[in-house]
Amino acid sequence: MRVERRHPEWIKVRAPGGRQYAETRSVVRDLDLHTVCEEAHCPNLAECWGHQTATFMLLGDICTRNCGYCAVTHGRPVPVDAAEPGRVADGVVRLGLRHVVVTSVDRDDLPDGGAGHFAATARAVKGRASDCTIEVLTPDFKGSEAALAVVVDSPIDIFNHNTETVPSLYRRARPGGSYRRTLDLLAGAKWRRPDLLTKTGLMLGLGEERGELGQVFRDLAAAGCDILTLGQYLQPSREHLPVDRYLKPAEFDDLRREAQCCGFRHVESGPLVRSSYHAWQHVPG
Repeated sequence: MRVERRHPEWIKVRAPGGRQYAETRSVVRDLDLHTVCEEAHCPNLAECWGHQTATFMLLGDICTRNCGYCAVTHGRPVPVDAAEPGRVADGVVRLGLRHVVVTSVDRDDLPDGGAGHFAATARAVKGRASDCTIEVLTPDFKGSEAALAVVVDSPIDIFNHNTETVPSLYRRARPGGSYRRTLDLLAGAKWRRPDLLTKTGLMLGLGEERGELGQVFRDLAAAGCDILTLGQYLQPSREHLPVDRYLKPAEFDDLRREAQCCGFRHVESGPLVRSSYHAWQHVPG
């Protein structure tokens, strides 16, 4: 019989509520937008929506990949909605955002993996809110340099693609991905636009070894990555990969210091940290 595992005492999340949370929810619903906050069961939803910020998820809520850690639904995706970039821009204006994070499901069914849709969204946002900085959290586009160029050449300020885990766990956790492809994508974005900030994130507690993490930090720094986020993996359901262990807050502090020694501009590290957590703080003032 499987024993339910309870989160440790330092894994605490805020209950949804309050005026600003309600306003954020209303904007998302009114504009028929998807957010990774909801689809990925983010533990910070209440906090972020309470600050009237949300991470918009493009191209529907059904992913073409089926990663062992991810709560987003897997299956046949919906048709591309050409009006979605404009609605995201409307959401940015209505929420008064100074920084917006835009991500998407994996769309391996599309020739460009959705790159054109990211670029159209960036242009729409800048057209409505020119002072808003834009961060895109993209799929790997199957390693397509042409797709990467479409996104990088659009008016974005931060290019983010998550590494997720160490190479030894890719086959189990991220079977559709490639560690080498991830490094090449980040390096390619920096090569094409040296002024562009690049960013990635790792979830911990899946069974990685400390030495593996150190090597990943060095690999990412060598790829020119500027910003790193480190957070605890939390199992979305019984059907997803189990948590191997919960790292203590002090361990996250140690890992932040180790990563900073590798040369990252900024490292956000903590049990509840996610890719877009406090993302507005990662942009130079």
